[in-house]
Amino acid sequence: MKRLYSLFQILHNMGLRYVLFRTLHEVQVRTGLLRQRFPIDLPAEDFTTLAAWQASDTSFFFDKPFLEKAPFALSRPGSLIKRVKELQKGKLLFFGSTWYTVTDWLTNPKTGYRYNSTQHWTTIPDLSPEAGDIKYVWEKSRFTFLYDLIRYDFHQKEDQSELVFSEIENWIEANPVNCGPNWRCSQEITLRVLNWTFALHYYKTSPQLTEERFSRILNSLYRQMQHVEENIHFSRIAVRNNHALTETLGLYLVGMLYPFFQESTRWKEQGKRWFEEEVGYQIYQDGTFLQFSMNYHRVVVQLLTWAIQLAHRNGERWSEIVYDRARKSLQFLRACQDDRSGWLPNSGNNDGALFFPLSECHFRDYRPQLYALATTLGEDLNYGHGTWKEEAFWLAGQPSTRKAARRSSKGTQSHAFHKGGYYILRDHSTLTFLRCGSYQDRPFQADNLHLDIWVNGQNVLRDAGSYQYNTDEELIRYFAGTASHNTIMLDEHDQMRKGPRFIWYDWIRRAGGEWKENGESTMFRGWFQGYSHLSSGIIHTRNVTKVTGQLHWIIEDEILNAPTHLPMHQLWHPSEAFFDTYEINAYTSQGEPIPPIETEGWYSGLYGTKTATPRLAFTTTERYIQTEIRVKS
Repeated sequence: MKRLYSLFQILHNMGLRYVLFRTLHEVQVRTGLLRQRFPIDLPAEDFTTLAAWQASDTSFFFDKPFLEKAPFALSRPGSLIKRVKELQKGKLLFFGSTWYTVTDWLTNPKTGYRYNSTQHWTTIPDLSPEAGDIKYVWEKSRFTFLYDLIRYDFHQKEDQSELVFSEIENWIEANPVNCGPNWRCSQEITLRVLNWTFALHYYKTSPQLTEERFSRILNSLYRQMQHVEENIHFSRIAVRNNHALTETLGLYLVGMLYPFFQESTRWKEQGKRWFEEEVGYQIYQDGTFLQFSMNYHRVVVQLLTWAIQLAHRNGERWSEIVYDRARKSLQFLRACQDDRSGWLPNSGNNDGALFFPLSECHFRDYRPQLYALATTLGEDLNYGHGTWKEEAFWLAGQPSTRKAARRSSKGTQSHAFHKGGYYILRDHSTLTFLRCGSYQDRPFQADNLHLDIWVNGQNVLRDAGSYQYNTDEELIRYFAGTASHNTIMLDEHDQMRKGPRFIWYDWIRRAGGEWKENGESTMFRGWFQGYSHLSSGIIHTRNVTKVTGQLHWIIEDEILNAPTHLPMHQLWHPSEAFFDTYEINAYTSQGEPIPPIETEGWYSGLYGTKTATPRLAFTTTERYIQTEIRVKS
């Protein structure tokens, strides 16, 4: 009965179209029919000559005259130089966090497991305890390291074309068409194609780009995009998140930039239409994003920059919804952004993705990507001057040199994004961030009524992050579940019932929130109905009062209709510096102190890394807790 109920939940949550598609897809996998749709040992074709491509009238982000006169220069290139020198020794920085020695394109550097390059991609599992997280194999094959080589070439005036093209050729040789792990994910394929395209245009007139090399790269690009088109409905129906945005945009861009492929007209037309549909569906009317993830929303920002800028440079425009959702995305993410660091809360799934790294800013600094899209749209985010401008230089043309006025850190401003379920308060040098929403699209973390607090650029109460998608069950449940968030937990139960991988059952369907100001303070009042796997009608209500102009927060949590035998835990994940400056105290409804219990928690600021940190819990058998956070007296 429990299994049948779970199947009913999937049908109810995801819809009949999704269930039918996934069922048919699984049948095709198991019968080998899917394999037949993706042949191997395909012959090479002649598309065009190198000279004809070099003389074509399609426009990219830049051309040689622009790069030769461009004034942008790095003031401190040390970190870029280090990454390139390490890359030349076979070492790569994974997910902005950890160095690994990469011996080939098929070995997981964390586990040492080597995939079979002759195994058809349809028979390779996404999850394997023996192989480990497949993202560790995909990371180099994304070819984002090309941006380091290109930027090093540009800033240091040391030609990297031979290394760039030899790496691409080596990948083609080691990864036969439709075989091995690097053909497993169409989004990874699309990113690789876009990154190769960037390198081709930068080295368009390089002597190292020979006719033979050009033909070999074109043939690989072509076969990879054939693969993406053939599998596009898996992303558009079964996945429908940033994967679908990436792949549909890839079809449009390849169709436009490589018009000599026989499918180019179809790819361009279908890709454009599908990308517009996905933008309208995935980015909500208030500018929030259906994956409920800051980092994945940044991925979308980068895709929008590529889409808008390259369309405009080639005399095309998108439907108005693309521009509308792009601007609203900027408004939402800017509202959540810490002014001093450029970071955003570590909210939602974060797999370390940064598709087109074109600056020396920290991985968690969103200014390069937001500024590039803003420049493309003619918007001003009031960032002032800094290294974050480099991405706009590459993708959006020469940024304005006028000095933008910084947004004042004085005064109080509240933001409410009801569709996505985000509530932000800016008060002087503080940012108070709350997550409170219902789900019409797939949830990824059980984090309702999580509270983040930022003071003077420091995230003093924080989200624990994501760590890894393929790790042991205990860590998956911790980082995805309620236990890793600053909210209430009933005993050891999550707000929703966890299923396999990214699946949640018993979605939260009812939730709401609002800000109220009274002059001396601003109060958020939010609620949701959850824990339906425990009992019906359980409601968590949270009031957060921020005293204006002071480092003083009062939090009131109340649970209604919960089973009486379940204790109520109020959880907090403080930063290392929290205890030096702040004190936190909790009380019952009668004003009696609740002693804190310090347990071991985890913090993952970057994908694949985790650090043991203190986690505070205030526990009571009552159904009310009032907590005060303030500077130590």
